[in-house]
Amino acid sequence: MSRAAAIIPARYASTRFPGKPLAPIGGVPMLQRVFERTQAAEGVADVYVATDDERIASACAAFDAPVLMTSPDHPTGTDRLAEAAAGLDHDLIVNVQGDEPLIEPFVIQAAVDALMGDADAAMSTVVHPLEGDARDDPNRVKVVLDRNGYALYFSRSPIPYHRGETKEPTWQHVGLYVYRRDFLLTFVRQPRTPAEQAEELEQLRVLEMGHRIRVAVVEGWKSVPVDVPEDVATVEALL
Repeated sequence: MSRAAAIIPARYASTRFPGKPLAPIGGVPMLQRVFERTQAAEGVADVYVATDDERIASACAAFDAPVLMTSPDHPTGTDRLAEAAAGLDHDLIVNVQGDEPLIEPFVIQAAVDALMGDADAAMSTVVHPLEGDARDDPNRVKVVLDRNGYALYFSRSPIPYHRGETKEPTWQHVGLYVYRRDFLLTFVRQPRTPAEQAEELEQLRVLEMGHRIRVAVVEGWKSVPVDVPEDVATVEALL
């Protein structure tokens, strides 16, 4: 049976929110909340934090989170993830965003199960129904799925375009990915693709390379990421 390791990429130098992984939420560092919720996902054998910053590594020691030190020169969290994954022997690598302190274990489990159950997919991810006020928000990525549960396209724009009344759901993407380890190590060596550069969405490189992304639909939960300091109060109110 495939073994999954979850890695939480964490960097201190965020442009919009320096020190974001260590920001206290209800008195607990955000990274600790993400780590503990990820540990509770049944399909995950091990959980690590990947960082290039000693301040984050020191904070992780306080809540017994294993740390994988990585280069400070990675352009993206996925590149940091791949460096960390290269030293592991797990079949599946779960990328859990460090700014999702309300992530639920069942959401992570859904993504892991989706890839474990599909030999044709290179990776998997998660969506939930899009709320109306998020449709025009470019920070809320929309997804169109095919009838078999694979992603057709991801966009910051409202997709699909609704010309008239429709009862079909619109899906919001959650930045949670599960990769086959070998695919992840190959993926990060590939050049950026046109749609990826236009939308600034790495997952489009996977589709443009001709690979399939299996999508798990989750209900009863929605993504509430912390992008800027003002988002902390929103999350604390929901705790």
